[in-house]
Amino acid sequence: MAAKIEKETIIGDVLDIAPQAAPLFLAIGMHCLGCPASRGETVEEACMVHGIDCDEFLAQLNHFLEAYEANQQ
Repeated sequence: MAAKIEKETIIGDVLDIAPQAAPLFLAIGMHCLGCPASRGETVEEACMVHGIDCDEFLAQLNHFLEAYEANQQ
């Protein structure tokens, strides 16, 4: 089962365990995924900075990761 991403999860950790999630972050305007500051932010902090509803984004992100993992099996 895919790791569940939560509000407190650090973006760098998400990208380390699931680099395939990068396009989801890019799609909502998080274009600075490579800079050290953004990799150290929590998902909640990044959503707040970019005006994104964190709960909706987390639902989308976790659904994507579950579907990706199921497709890999």
